[in-house]
Amino acid sequence: MENIFKGILLCLLLCNATKSYSQVSEQDSTKQERVQLDSIFLAEFEETKPTQKPKVLHAEPLYIDLIRDLGARKGEKEWNVGAGMTDKRGFDEYELLVEYEWAPIDRLGFEIEVPVTLFSTRGDLSQNLERPSNRVESLKLATQWSFLVSEKAKTSLAVGYIHEFEFVDLNKMTRGEIFNGNVFNPFFIAAKRWGSNYHTLVYTGPRILKEFNHKSELSYEIHSNFHYMIPGTRNFIGLEFNKEFHHNEFIGILRPQMRVGLAENLMVGIVTGIPVSGNDRSMSSFVRIIYEPGFKTFH
Repeated sequence: MENIFKGILLCLLLCNATKSYSQVSEQDSTKQERVQLDSIFLAEFEETKPTQKPKVLHAEPLYIDLIRDLGARKGEKEWNVGAGMTDKRGFDEYELLVEYEWAPIDRLGFEIEVPVTLFSTRGDLSQNLERPSNRVESLKLATQWSFLVSEKAKTSLAVGYIHEFEFVDLNKMTRGEIFNGNVFNPFFIAAKRWGSNYHTLVYTGPRILKEFNHKSELSYEIHSNFHYMIPGTRNFIGLEFNKEFHHNEFIGILRPQMRVGLAENLMVGIVTGIPVSGNDRSMSSFVRIIYEPGFKTFH
């Protein structure tokens, strides 16, 4: 009887060990497939033709987005449509934007954007609150040059400049007024991919507002980003931390976000804004639709 019991116990131990080994093997196999898929995807995305310069895949933030991909290649182009809402005291603020990006030559990108801000009354505005006027914010013209792309270090560096021709409120345009001033915004970008899936990016620079017949206002922006890209895709989840120093005030907003591909040339990004500092700040949401005509098909 004792020998029978020992035999049964030995069988159970062997079965359990076999099952554990099988699970480990499956996990290893899945991991290998994921790594293989990533390698193929990255190789195809970063594939360089004899006439092209190297390019490194980086996750692009969804709220403060880039002018064009870092290491952009000639002929790349992209349409963006964005819409967002911020809950203010007594009214809601809606932001809309349409932008077009393109690269005329390798590593040089241009962008044209028109942002619009609309307001709707909600609740009682009697407490010394006045709803702002609806406005087409500005005509934004921008350029970005990737001056360093290192495949070995998986790092890209770029500089750029945004110029905004700021419009007056819509109700003033009927009086013949159009422009209210200018915004000057040079910036610097540093991005690095860690392994195949983890991405970090810093976007920083001063922003100078010069309204006609008014003194210039200076603010400084530092936007830091961390993203995890899903293996074998351009889908990601991540966090964008927008920081601004203005009039001795620090304004910080955390923006958890995700990007999902609907087709090979169509993606949607979803962003939530969570204020961590600054006066009169509240929760917000933002959606960006990204369309890339002529985007390369991966196989």
